[in-house]
Amino acid sequence: MKITQIETIRVKERPQIIWVQVHTTDGIVGLGETWYAPSVIESAIHDWFGPLLIGRDPFEIERHWEAMFRLSDHAGYGGAEMRAISSLDMALWDIKGQSVGLPIYELLGGAVRKKIPVYATYMPLVWEGGGEQDVKTAGEAAKELLADGITAMKGGPTIGLFQASDGQSLSPKELDMALQPIRDIREAVGMDMQIANDGHGKWTLPVAIRIAQAMEPYDIMWQEDLMPLMNPDALLRLQNATKTPICISERLLTRWQLRQFIENGSARIVMPDLIWTGGISETHKIAILASAHQVPFAPHDATGPVNIFACAQICMSSPNAMMQEHVPSYYKGWYNDFVDPNLDIRDGFLHAPQNPGIGTRLKKDIRNRSDVSIKVSNEPGTSLVDTGYGSHFARTPKNQAWVDELERQRGSNL
Repeated sequence: MKITQIETIRVKERPQIIWVQVHTTDGIVGLGETWYAPSVIESAIHDWFGPLLIGRDPFEIERHWEAMFRLSDHAGYGGAEMRAISSLDMALWDIKGQSVGLPIYELLGGAVRKKIPVYATYMPLVWEGGGEQDVKTAGEAAKELLADGITAMKGGPTIGLFQASDGQSLSPKELDMALQPIRDIREAVGMDMQIANDGHGKWTLPVAIRIAQAMEPYDIMWQEDLMPLMNPDALLRLQNATKTPICISERLLTRWQLRQFIENGSARIVMPDLIWTGGISETHKIAILASAHQVPFAPHDATGPVNIFACAQICMSSPNAMMQEHVPSYYKGWYNDFVDPNLDIRDGFLHAPQNPGIGTRLKKDIRNRSDVSIKVSNEPGTSLVDTGYGSHFARTPKNQAWVDELERQRGSNL
């Protein structure tokens, strides 16, 4: 089996989403997805990485991941290149799973569970000046979630308040405003609902400590990104100042960026985003790294449906998976317009995908939409970076022949 074609699919209705489909000689099509700045990602796929994959064996996933990563690591460990790699890696795993008739989690060591708890990213803010206006109170939202069996929810009541000082200070009145939806949840449902707080990396260390300590009486599940994730030592000072577990999130990409936060003890929970951090291959490695330090992981998602299907594969095969994020309005709404089947979320759990591969397909009628844009690559060749940076080796057919000759000569000299 060989890779014959790579296509990217975008729709104006969802301007930040880009889907990737990898076609093969056997007729199997692998599906991937990523989010944010799709035009740049599209260029990375078709100008850089597509030529490395066309004509290659899709089963050589680790080899392809390393080739793509080495081709782009001179530019750092993130950005559009890593998002492109993530989507292509997902598609390659999808191909492998379909080819053997198994869900991907069966190829990652098998299932350790058949379902995992979900939490809802949804916390209405009804106070004046809140970043999100809603007719419901946070307490009413908590009751609705509990009725669906969901016992954990996340919001960001401090996010809309950072602009007044650019995150440098938070007045007592503003802090009390941020606590209001959390108080509302506790008054409405007591301790039946777990609550996580997301700061979106907006605050300085002194303000982050004040926020974390002020929320402690409400037994917060975790504090996520109260500060920018730039200094592991600073985050450790925050963790040492609060009894609430600190969670590091999707802002850190690849095991190399997460490693130092895990190893120094500042991260009590890790939240990689599979479609940003390197796909299924890299997220699986991150889960193992976290498990070596007795740290649970809870994959991030506030984007598209294929991501959660991919996260489900990791969650089902990783003993230290804690729970899976989802946005109820997405799952119950627009996801149904783009994938079939949709996620199986029942009674507060995401259930293991049963279909081979990643577990879902893009609906065929997407290609007929008036707002769809499809770009195709089907020619092998040398990447632009391969010719521009001689020391950054890319696995093109020409270079592979050179490597084969070097290995032959090395063997004859042993």
